Amino acid sequence: MSKPLLGAIHHVALICSDYPRSRAFYGETLGLPIVHEVYRAARDSWKCDLLVSPGVQLELFSFPDPPPRPSRPEAQGLRHLAFAVPDVSAAAAVLGERGVSCEPVRVDEYTGKRFTFFADPDGLPIELYEAD
Repeated sequence: MSKPLLGAIHHVALICSDYPRSRAFYGETLGLPIVHEVYRAARDSWKCDLLVSPGVQLELFSFPDPPPRPSRPEAQGLRHLAFAVPDVSAAAAVLGERGVSCEPVRVDEYTGKRFTFFADPDGLPIELYEAD
């Protein structure tokens, strides 16, 4: 078998309906540190890079009047964004203290790992998945 063409995921990009609200949610509520932020006047657009883990970033974009994207039930495209955490219940409790409602913790029937979901300000499903 040949060497894989792709390496690790470098970033995931999200277009936000309300940039300041999403920036606060990902930066403050979820605690992702801002790496770089810039206003791009030619596009009337903000771009904010947040650090998820070494080498992995989440990019937030603002654009004037972006069209909504259907996300439920099971629309085509990105299904959800998942973050690894050492303890799903503890992470969900912290989010609850920060005003974020999580679904009840479930167990993946195939892996035996615990997980839960919550939504970002635009309704994007986000999963907390218990890592080893």
